[in-house]
Amino acid sequence: MSIKGKGVRAQPVGQLLRTRGSLAPLIQTANTLFEAQEHLVSALPEEIRDHVRVGGYHEGHLTLITDRAVWLTWLRFERQRLLTLLRQLPAFHAIEGLTFKVRPIRPDYTPQARTRELPEAAADQLRECARDTTSPRLKKSLERLASHAGQNSR
Repeated sequence: MSIKGKGVRAQPVGQLLRTRGSLAPLIQTANTLFEAQEHLVSALPEEIRDHVRVGGYHEGHLTLITDRAVWLTWLRFERQRLLTLLRQLPAFHAIEGLTFKVRPIRPDYTPQARTRELPEAAADQLRECARDTTSPRLKKSLERLASHAGQNSR
């Protein structure tokens, strides 16, 4: 059995992202859901904002995901107000209803920036090793490492 390449060539990214590209509907849907999320969050009370996410939009129903049943109950009571709010957006002017689900919501993770400092004594040791080595590449690398001492304090 042989594996033959198909006659179709890879498409440029720009063509995939244009309005007629194959990824364009997906990107448009993602942008629409992001717009709905932003619009919804701006209108929600402060205590519930971190507990509600837009899950998807299918056949006229927008899915809202929350992480606790207490917020689900609150959302059910506010269903008509939320529908009116969402109908203000052009993409959701014909929205028929809301579907609610309770699922865990992971908070947005932003890794902490880890700053590392090279003490001056360690830099001196590296420079000493660079002076004693015969390999030019190793010498250059050690000197470059030693040059990092004290950069974070500047």
